[in-house]
Amino acid sequence: MIYILEDDTSIRELEVYALESAGLKSRGFAEVEDFFNAVRENAPALVILDLMLPGGADGLEVMKKLKECSPRTFVIIASAKGSEFDRVKGLDLGADDYLAKPFSMMELISRVKAMLRRSAATESEKLVFGDIVLDKLEHMVTVSGRNIELTKKEFALLEIFLSSPKRVFSRDLLLERVWGGGVLETRTVDMHIASLRAKLDRVDAIETVRGVGYKLGVRYDS
Repeated sequence: MIYILEDDTSIRELEVYALESAGLKSRGFAEVEDFFNAVRENAPALVILDLMLPGGADGLEVMKKLKECSPRTFVIIASAKGSEFDRVKGLDLGADDYLAKPFSMMELISRVKAMLRRSAATESEKLVFGDIVLDKLEHMVTVSGRNIELTKKEFALLEIFLSSPKRVFSRDLLLERVWGGGVLETRTVDMHIASLRAKLDRVDAIETVRGVGYKLGVRYDS
């Protein structure tokens, strides 16, 4: 799904029509509040964002908030502010692409398709549980868009859980996979799990299965 936040009705409707005609499911919004209500209900793969919004809303602040609540969503800024300074500022603050108005609908569709291909490739390198995102390519973990510093062992543990969200892992199996077995005691796993929970600030993210081991908890409200 693609969301378009654009206060100009004619431009918004034209963009939705062009994308839908190209087989790209789209939805337009004129108001920031309506836009974020929809994002919270169903986060889009891509947002086309105008910087000049109604009510004096700052498009860059909207983008910052969007990245915090939906870090996997790609953003294309589509703005009349087309100077080199504006483009560089927008990209530096987190935009994935920048289109200066006026632009053709063919260019818009081309940029959107390229971004969706990039999104699909990126998603294969990410594991997600609630608001926890593990990026294997960048070796990075975020919670609600906030970077979390993990040790190599903690990262490896979290990756194992996220890769098999319904599976229960015994302590012995986790020792084998993360530490390579050996003479380590199973309490080593317990200590790392406790540290991982504390760093994620999500006590219920990893559930203890009494007498067996650990698994991902039931999906919580973030």
